[in-house]
Amino acid sequence: MTEEPEEVTLGRVLLVEYEQLKAEQKSRITLRDNLIYAMLAATAAVIAATIPATGRTALLLLLPPLSVLLGWTYLVNDEKISAIGQYIRTELTPGLAAVVEGVGVFGWEAAHRRDRRRGTRKRLQLAVDLLAFCVSPAAALTVFWIHGHLTWPLLTLSVVESAALVGLGIQIALYADMGRG
Repeated sequence: MTEEPEEVTLGRVLLVEYEQLKAEQKSRITLRDNLIYAMLAATAAVIAATIPATGRTALLLLLPPLSVLLGWTYLVNDEKISAIGQYIRTELTPGLAAVVEGVGVFGWEAAHRRDRRRGTRKRLQLAVDLLAFCVSPAAALTVFWIHGHLTWPLLTLSVVESAALVGLGIQIALYADMGRG
């Protein structure tokens, strides 16, 4: 006996799209959160390699490029996580609501954004992101500038790295998604 294929309906298509988007969002959240740990590990490794070696402060110049690489990947994933949520709120929810007529759908997608403490949490998260990906490597650059052997190539590299960190910090702040709706 063969089963007949399920009927393809707009509601079913929208639910499958929702499930796929939530799966992608979940995997991006996992990756994004692990990038914070990777940044902490990179910071610890660079500092551990630098501290015992007198005169090797140039090793601190490894931290800014690692930070920009990890921070940019973090930012891209964070933006896609937010974009998926917005797409669900603005496209899928109204589409499915029209199909089921009068039944509330995907309420959590908007409800959690109306929490009165969301603004505080988002500001604190922005501070953590900037601390992890911009302030820590900027501190490493400062230590290099104060205690390092400042040759022109290394000084030039450190200035370029500084500019990259500023650019990353600006992008992190711009994409912070502080909105409530």
